[in-house]
Amino acid sequence: MYHRFVAAQVRKAFAEITAGNWEAMVRGMAPEFTYRFYGDHALSGERHTHDALRAWWRRAFRLMPETRFTVNDVLVAGWPWNTRVATAVTVDVGLVDGTTYQNVVHQFLRMRWGKITEVRTLEDTAVLERALDRLAVAGYEEAHAAPITDGVPAGR
Repeated sequence: MYHRFVAAQVRKAFAEITAGNWEAMVRGMAPEFTYRFYGDHALSGERHTHDALRAWWRRAFRLMPETRFTVNDVLVAGWPWNTRVATAVTVDVGLVDGTTYQNVVHQFLRMRWGKITEVRTLEDTAVLERALDRLAVAGYEEAHAAPITDGVPAGR
């Protein structure tokens, strides 16, 4: 029963983000967490603060404002004090330059007592980097900006 509840909450979180409410996800983070997006591009990097994570979501939605997530799989293991979640999610985006972007995102999460302590995000970075390159060529300089980490001011 617990695993079904967690899977439903994960699906609900992706639905909220698709609706533009990424703040709900930020509020779901524990006071101490790691949020890692693999790669070497404007959306990559590791964050440990809510401010840095908010700055990352703002950037993601500036570059990819009409992001739609379709949850394909949610696997849950463990108990409330040590929950592990794996997801496979299709992402479809109408980019701000008029092109489209589609990829499959795999996330691995750890939770403790209902709060997320770790997120590791993997997707085909070559596909993502090509989309960011198109945006940069179209004049969206932020598509080639340095990753947002805890050392980057939140207003950036």
